[in-house]
Amino acid sequence: MFSLAELARVHSTIGEDDIEHLQRLVAGWALLSDLSFSDLLLVVPERDGGLVVLGQVRPSTSRTVNHTDLVGRTLPRVERPLVERALVDGYVATGEEGGPDEPRRVVAVPVRRAGTVVAVLVAESPSEGGRRVGGLEKAYLGVFDRFVTMIAAGSFPYPHGDVPIDAGPRVGDGVLVLDREGRVTYGSPNANSALHRLGVLAQVEGRTLAQLGLDDAVVRGATTSARPQATELTRGMNTHVEVHCLPLLDDGGPGGSLLLVRDVSAVRRLDRLLVSKDTYIREIHHRVKNNLQTISSLLRLQARRVSSPEARAAIEDSVRRIASIAVVHETLALEAGDDVSFGEIARPIVRMAEESVTSPVLFRLDADPVALPAEIATPLALVLTELVQNAVAHGYPAGAAKGTVEITLRVHPERLTLTVRDDGVGLDASAMTPRSTGLGLSIIRALVEGELCGTLALGGRTDGQPGAEALVDVPVTRPTA
Repeated sequence: MFSLAELARVHSTIGEDDIEHLQRLVAGWALLSDLSFSDLLLVVPERDGGLVVLGQVRPSTSRTVNHTDLVGRTLPRVERPLVERALVDGYVATGEEGGPDEPRRVVAVPVRRAGTVVAVLVAESPSEGGRRVGGLEKAYLGVFDRFVTMIAAGSFPYPHGDVPIDAGPRVGDGVLVLDREGRVTYGSPNANSALHRLGVLAQVEGRTLAQLGLDDAVVRGATTSARPQATELTRGMNTHVEVHCLPLLDDGGPGGSLLLVRDVSAVRRLDRLLVSKDTYIREIHHRVKNNLQTISSLLRLQARRVSSPEARAAIEDSVRRIASIAVVHETLALEAGDDVSFGEIARPIVRMAEESVTSPVLFRLDADPVALPAEIATPLALVLTELVQNAVAHGYPAGAAKGTVEITLRVHPERLTLTVRDDGVGLDASAMTPRSTGLGLSIIRALVEGELCGTLALGGRTDGQPGAEALVDVPVTRPTA
């Protein structure tokens, strides 16, 4: 599917500034579709003489008349006389099209930019004969006519601003129509309900927002700047109403405004709950980290009282493993969300390895940026700790010359690879077998294959240089049962 800009460049002769103008029109035209109870089509003259449809939108306030997607279709001009009239004469053309079986009410609006008609906005709705129009429909159609005048004059869409129309409330959320003096001339039922939640119980028609006890800064800002403005009106902690004000311009100046209102109290309550939940979770991670550090301190005290070198080494290994888990929880306590940057975990783990070795070993870390959930980051941190410790312990025995341990983390589609490579004396053949009984390798295999559902490969360096290499391949999304 081609974009509006691509279709315009291929099928028409309009310029880039015209295309940008049409893109801004389409960005906010769901509002126009809802106000007019109509399907909207954006049409431009084609290079070969026809009419090409650049965009289409359907209303949420009424049934559609175009059940098929017309974007990119070419329409013969002879079948669209009202569109032709709007293009040639530059005036709004209204009437009925579609034949006796499916009559449609059509409004063809010339889209003008810099004094030139560059496209036509076509509003199509079912022709319902002499059906009586209610107050809500009459008010909405009246506002739509105001926008039609602005489009034909080139004052809509609005210039670039800080408040995009498509990000605000919809017509169905609530509508207030204000006159030039800021008095309410119409309020939809949903808008009145939102105002009631703000404590406004008086009749709104004929009064300004200030007279209703509400802050009218958003109206004053919109009419002064001739651009949309937005605010949020509140009552206490539990009532929040989002308000977007769109100025209705007459001859380029303010002639009233349209307020779209939406009760967002439930959304704000959920926001507060999410913030509280995030705060609680981060506090839990912080406490877990503190508890793990306390355990590490107790084990260090115990290690000082142990006379056996083997027992002391086992306790120090346990302290190192606990510290690597504590790093994960410390990072989760600092970062928002449930994912953690693995680079922020790998760096302190490498620093711990640097502080624990007595041999002149240089560590190099090269990690792609990746955020991992805690259930993956924690075992992977333990795997990294064990692999780095094994590389130092087995690759550089006492008295070894200066060496280098390279840690690389690469992110691939749906998986990641962790490589630990050294230039030491290499691994024993027994360490490379699946039945190796070393505690470190047993932990690594259990974590990689059991917890992470990945694979572990141990052996010599794949680049042919002396030393050892461990490659861990882990799927990013774990398989489901």
